[in-house]
Amino acid sequence: MLIDSLTMDADTFREGTGWDIKPEGACKGDVCVPLPDGFDLQSTADRLGMAIVHDEDAGRWAVGPESLSGRALVTATSPEFELVDLAGNTVSLPIAGKKTVLVAWAPY
Repeated sequence: MLIDSLTMDADTFREGTGWDIKPEGACKGDVCVPLPDGFDLQSTADRLGMAIVHDEDAGRWAVGPESLSGRALVTATSPEFELVDLAGNTVSLPIAGKKTVLVAWAPY
């Protein structure tokens, strides 16, 4: 969700994310996450594992999807990356520490 301000009401949050703010917390389907401090964008995003990223040049924020499992992509910076080719040789890609998009394709 792209926003111009970190000030948001619960209805706007629901419309943008699908999470409904109820007395028991932030709820989506059968899942409810308690919000002990009540609703505000920053603390709710923290509880739901949503990244909030600011683009100063554009003056906007991006709010990412929830990651209740903690398995969200929180950076585009690549880790060390090694693969084994068909001959059994280890191949390292010189992309560690760089922002990277890796696209893979297979014909099957």
